[in-house]
Amino acid sequence: MLSGYFDHAAAAPLLPEAREAMQPFLGEDFGNPASLHRFGVRPRAAVDDARAQVAALINSRPDDIVFTASASESNNLAIKGFAQSRSDKGRHIVASAIEHVSVLEPLKSLGVRGFDVTLVPVDPDGVVHPDKLAAAIKTDTVLVSVMHANYEVGTIQNIKELAALARRYRVPFHSDGTAAVGRIPVDVTDLGVDAYSFPAMSVYGPKGAAALYLKRGTRIQPLIEGGFQEKNRRAGTEDIAAIAGFGAAAAVTRAKLPEWSAAMTGLSQRIFAELPKKLEHVTFTGPVPSGVRPEAMKEPAAARAKRLPGHVSVVVEFVEGEAMLLFLDDEGIAAASGSSCSAKTLKASHVLLAMGLPHTKAQSSLVLTMGKDTTDADVTLFLDKLPPIAARLREISPLYAKFKKGEDPYAMKPGETCEDEHE
Repeated sequence: MLSGYFDHAAAAPLLPEAREAMQPFLGEDFGNPASLHRFGVRPRAAVDDARAQVAALINSRPDDIVFTASASESNNLAIKGFAQSRSDKGRHIVASAIEHVSVLEPLKSLGVRGFDVTLVPVDPDGVVHPDKLAAAIKTDTVLVSVMHANYEVGTIQNIKELAALARRYRVPFHSDGTAAVGRIPVDVTDLGVDAYSFPAMSVYGPKGAAALYLKRGTRIQPLIEGGFQEKNRRAGTEDIAAIAGFGAAAAVTRAKLPEWSAAMTGLSQRIFAELPKKLEHVTFTGPVPSGVRPEAMKEPAAARAKRLPGHVSVVVEFVEGEAMLLFLDDEGIAAASGSSCSAKTLKASHVLLAMGLPHTKAQSSLVLTMGKDTTDADVTLFLDKLPPIAARLREISPLYAKFKKGEDPYAMKPGETCEDEHE
């Protein structure tokens, strides 16, 4: 059992079933699946079995699964592969403004090579609206990429609707499912996507294995050439142990997901309900339960944005996110921050900025991602430890000092930048 671990989006513990499936291929079954002799038989069968298990998890054909080494590689393969294979049809790509950097950075690279990129804005809950996506698509658009769920604020996009919109314009649709797989049911056939990325780690599998679903008949240019593996879509000898572990983890997750999701939802609901009672000046980001942020509940329930199970993102005002992480770690609590700051640049999260948060406020974010082993005791520990940590940090915060004087702590002087505020 894990105690105080709230960073499953960064790394998740390996399922025993996955570890067991990996063991033979770290020892006696060391052969290459491409070999025709007897040493290739079991590795080849392991890859085939895992492909079927991973495909079943997302309701795809086994042949539509391409194994890669990470979700970042899967995203790169999708973005660059589609762009290069369809450059004769156009050189315009559309993505949301809150995509993972493994989507945004390849888009930057393609921009240098003459592609035009449009980033679609999101609303304050991090939702991509169909009208905004439709307005971004051009006659020379060759790909749309919108993540299924956001790892930082937990927002689940209506991928089925967005993919259908892209299909009306005859534009392929890719979705990064890293945050969604293992937390909500995923059916790529029902979603109508042409490509879908996710790692083994999302289902408590090993690092070093991931998948890219490619709809049958999809044309894509490989990134790694020099071999026939993965039907010529990704060259290189497979990591059999990691792939076998991926398959086993996918099978377990498929069976256990309803139970795990229900438990994680209940735990996150506790934090939404209890944290504001213990700590003032906190703001939850992304979709929240009814009653937490009443002004966000004006739409009918069916139309409201949805959030990942076991996901909480919160801004603890007047406090640096990194400082909270260090103090929480001292108390045996592992979490993440929405801020991607470094000591020199102090850049706030692009996701929170795209959702309209002020730069300084965006640097006060905590992200909690729970897992199948998270308990009520873990949540109680967090709820007990965070308030005194925040109070201690606020006492030395210049932002809090401004607030107590009645000044706007987030107002900047003319010409002042975020870096100036934190020198």
